[in-house]
Amino acid sequence: MTSKKDHGGPLTGIRVVDLTSMVFGPYCTQIMADMGADVIKIEPPGGDQTRYINAGPAPGLGGVFVNVNRGKRSIMLDLHDEKDKAALRKLIEGADVFIHSMRGKAIARIGFDYAAVSAIKPDIIYSNCYGYGRRGPDADLPAYDDTIQAECGLTHVQGLMTGDPDFVATIMADKVAGLTALYATMMALFHRQRTGEGQEVEIAMFETMASFMLVEHASGKLFNPELGPAHYHRVVSPNRKPYKTKDGHIAALVYNDRHWNAFINAVKPEWNKPEYATLELRAKQIDRIYGLLGETFATRTTQEWLDLLRELNIPAAPLRTTDELFDNPHLNATGFFETVPSDYGDIRYPGVPTWFSKTPGKVAGPTPSLDEHGDEILNEIGLTGTSRN
Repeated sequence: MTSKKDHGGPLTGIRVVDLTSMVFGPYCTQIMADMGADVIKIEPPGGDQTRYINAGPAPGLGGVFVNVNRGKRSIMLDLHDEKDKAALRKLIEGADVFIHSMRGKAIARIGFDYAAVSAIKPDIIYSNCYGYGRRGPDADLPAYDDTIQAECGLTHVQGLMTGDPDFVATIMADKVAGLTALYATMMALFHRQRTGEGQEVEIAMFETMASFMLVEHASGKLFNPELGPAHYHRVVSPNRKPYKTKDGHIAALVYNDRHWNAFINAVKPEWNKPEYATLELRAKQIDRIYGLLGETFATRTTQEWLDLLRELNIPAAPLRTTDELFDNPHLNATGFFETVPSDYGDIRYPGVPTWFSKTPGKVAGPTPSLDEHGDEILNEIGLTGTSRN
């Protein structure tokens, strides 16, 4: 059973009313729960659809859902029903954060837009998790990770590197937007702490990913007149990929001048020339450099290269599978994984990746079953008398 009992963390005492679903919003509120917030997950009849999309120990407890909704409390409310709307309004009275992932017109239609919610709790932090910002012409378009990867140029730059437009094999847009929603909400809470003033916050996946992609890819397009196309040529180089070795692959970056000189002096490749001597020179012909390095890496085993490159303090790593992360010596030594008991056996969660000396977070508890805390939450706000089990 999950519980609202404080478990420490910098957000202890903060209550979050969470109307998000899928991954974007729930990833944001999962981190809030890990950091001590009491996150009340509002689910519609039938629950968040993510409960059912992949394997789990029981129906409605699929792995993705279990990971991004851990430590929260679940209550099922039908927000087309006036009684359940009244319960939500009562919950809002005691909340610090209201966060949702419905489109603007939809949340307004059921009566919980910012104007309505701030009328109940004037100092509320109200976070909208949208696909597209509501001030643009695409405001009402549906959005998922795949479509936003395409829209923001991610599939384009993958194509520049591999020859074919492609998705990244992770739900990057959802997760980057979730982290952005977290920092935006925290900044608004910080402002409220200083001034007492609540406010509305908007986090749009498209704008978030456009910003994320253009950190390095804006490149020459930043300037007037333009000095080149909007992509960072090193990271889209076709030869930028794990190097083949005699017995596998290795990831290595022989990049700055210190790394380069150490590598050249140790390996003494025949292809070395004065026109490769500095990073500025190499950057202008980076795909050729990657190709030459690739030829050299094919001459030794992966372990031989790891031993040498680590001795030279050149960044290098073996290629691991995601399964191997669960038995990674470094992650295990740092206590990264947290084992939490549940009604369905122990769950080994990827834990909190940040470290705090005074207010560390932790996985607050297992993931709730649908409406697991309905009676408990209603009792807390004085709405009793009807069992929800």
